[in-house]
Amino acid sequence: MSKILVTGGTGYIGSHTVVELHNAGYEVVIVDNLSNSNIKILTQLHAITGKWFDFNEIDLRDENAVKEFAAAQTDVTGIIHFAASKAVGESVQQPLKYYKNNFYGLINLLTSFNRKIDFVFSSSCTVYGQPDSLPVTEAAPVKKAESPYGNTKQVAEEILAETAAVTPELNVIALRYFNPVGAHETALIGELPNGVPANLVPFITQSAIGKRGPITVYGNDYDTPDGSAIRDYIHVVDLAKAHVAAIKKLEQKETSSNYDVFNIGTGKGSSVLEIISAFESVNGEKLDYNLGPRRAGDIVQIYGDVTKSNEELGWKASLDINEMMRSAWEWEKYIKANPF
Repeated sequence: MSKILVTGGTGYIGSHTVVELHNAGYEVVIVDNLSNSNIKILTQLHAITGKWFDFNEIDLRDENAVKEFAAAQTDVTGIIHFAASKAVGESVQQPLKYYKNNFYGLINLLTSFNRKIDFVFSSSCTVYGQPDSLPVTEAAPVKKAESPYGNTKQVAEEILAETAAVTPELNVIALRYFNPVGAHETALIGELPNGVPANLVPFITQSAIGKRGPITVYGNDYDTPDGSAIRDYIHVVDLAKAHVAAIKKLEQKETSSNYDVFNIGTGKGSSVLEIISAFESVNGEKLDYNLGPRRAGDIVQIYGDVTKSNEELGWKASLDINEMMRSAWEWEKYIKANPF
């Protein structure tokens, strides 16, 4: 049984990936911050899987701490690296926070696990900026980033590619994924934003349940069918399964080089107003929303060509927008009854 290290393993995408790794027969060790909510997530993971996972509180920015941890984890064969700051809007306001968090942790992991290792990196479609054509493929040029967050993903990919080029024992897949939404079918884990949500769907669910006021649709004058921005939304469980598929591909040594990138999405875009409509239709809840100005750092539209992921990873998204909105609402109702 292979042992996989998941950084940020009690986070939103990380926790769902821990479940899918467990379901696929992997042993999992988690690194994350120790907080009341993360302790609760560990309890929820136990409820879902029947397993208490090996949890380690480590600041990945601390080089010595990471080196000491890596030296003790001699049986770790793969790393899935999620731990990073990730809000576009916040990154515009606090760029240094993003450069420090997102680069130090990655570099310390690569330096400390300097042995044969499979490495799956949580990247983002933001590396494409506003693409010249849609759907965007992995061969599309990486554009100048629209935000510090996007820039950290671009540079992180460069760090990984350049390190892999001179480190034959390092095998890397970067997953460029789109907008993860939804929650586990049990409603025991889901997205838990700190403070005011930076992403659309958790703001929708919090507004619907009365935690927030009206939703603001940032921009209604984009060159799109309804004027609102378009994104490729993917169910978080599908996304988690893509990480398992990437680890398996690395283990099977099926890549032509030791660095590769894959788009992870549904291959089609949905507008902000379409997402609002889907939530209302599936859940029978009327949403209160306003049309507002465009938001700094946002692009007009993006959705990915996922042919490469379908064919080479043997992975395909299976859960649609309706299931994304249904599960997100079930999670929101759960955490209202069971506060974190």
